[in-house]
Amino acid sequence: MVHQHFRLVEPFSVAENVVLGDHRDVGRTFRLDSRAIERRVGELSQRYGLAVDPRARIWQLSLGEQQRVEILKALYKDARILILDEPTAVLTPQESRALFDTIRAMARDGRTVIFISHKLREVKAVADRVTILRRGRSIATVPAAEATPQSLATLMVGREIQPARREGSREVGEPCLELHDVGADGDRGLPAVRNVSLTVRRGEILGLAGVAGNGQRELAETIAGMRPPTGGTVRVTGRKLKAGDARAAIGAGIAYVPEDRLGTGLAPGLSVADNVVLKSYRKPPASRGPLLLVRKIRELAEALMQRYDVRASGPDVPARQLSGGNLQKVVLAREFSGDPVVLVAASPTRGLDVAGIEVVHAYLRDAAERGVGVLLISEDLDEIRTLADRIAVMYEGAIVGERDASTATVEELGLLMAGGE
Repeated sequence: MVHQHFRLVEPFSVAENVVLGDHRDVGRTFRLDSRAIERRVGELSQRYGLAVDPRARIWQLSLGEQQRVEILKALYKDARILILDEPTAVLTPQESRALFDTIRAMARDGRTVIFISHKLREVKAVADRVTILRRGRSIATVPAAEATPQSLATLMVGREIQPARREGSREVGEPCLELHDVGADGDRGLPAVRNVSLTVRRGEILGLAGVAGNGQRELAETIAGMRPPTGGTVRVTGRKLKAGDARAAIGAGIAYVPEDRLGTGLAPGLSVADNVVLKSYRKPPASRGPLLLVRKIRELAEALMQRYDVRASGPDVPARQLSGGNLQKVVLAREFSGDPVVLVAASPTRGLDVAGIEVVHAYLRDAAERGVGVLLISEDLDEIRTLADRIAVMYEGAIVGERDASTATVEELGLLMAGGE
């Protein structure tokens, strides 16, 4: 099973996680041949295009890289039944097609593959049969060859879904976010962001495409003040941002929707009400002087829950009890309630169903219409091509190309994401 929520031991290395529980690598002395295991894991990662350092610790990896480790675990153990939950979120289109070839080859060898995905075109491309689940019930099973993405979406949601289309160009204003030669180190102390220069204007959505692990997370955290830069400058509406200061970034009008909504975006043990004021509790109406106004906080949370259709029994419910879609709505509600100038959204629809994706896309478009500059970071090229006005591609920490969203092709962007020209 390749879980959507990973089952990894963070202090262990990639190779140690891959062989965890696999007794084939334990000899009579109960000792592991670490170098041999690392070599085999490296060969397997190259064979299937799942680039990851076998010696890296899990806590040092991005979410996308961690998902690759989960896939490698299943492939390493030569599983006869393989369950994949959203396995292509971190792959380029070319790598996804290579994975599909691998899946088909496994099926031809007699293995059973269950492929769980919200990407309906991928389901069509790889599956023989498609079963649709809604609210925990099996709605229908149809031959993949006879289904269309539109018909599958309708079955999933229970109503007609309009296919996503790119809107016409919006009126854009002055630059609101400017990055000049920004650099930053990753968790392992090595350069992760290399001389990145970008400009986002008011009312514009700039899509940042790239395979996970190429510096997108570190760049987003640098902009949000969560990671100190090693060089360069970040300016918001022309003013230089204090380096590595999250509170200064919030004060400058930067809103941040991180890729890890439950681990970074929210405090899972706190209530919904507490989470929506995490960035605003120091000032009215959430507080008066040193005192928190609990009733005001609950009223604010109730209003935001109603406005953003957060489905929970009340504002006192712990965040960890909410579904992925509702967690994302809480994050968006908090970030938008501060009237941001810039919104940095990293993989904002990862793990959401068709209806949840539709809602989040509407929120991002609405933010741009209101003059917010949006930096959309995503591995989903269909999402970026649908929402963005311009697309920049990041590879190994650097910007390797920029394209107009209305003319960019999946093949062209995928090639840039893989380091080609």
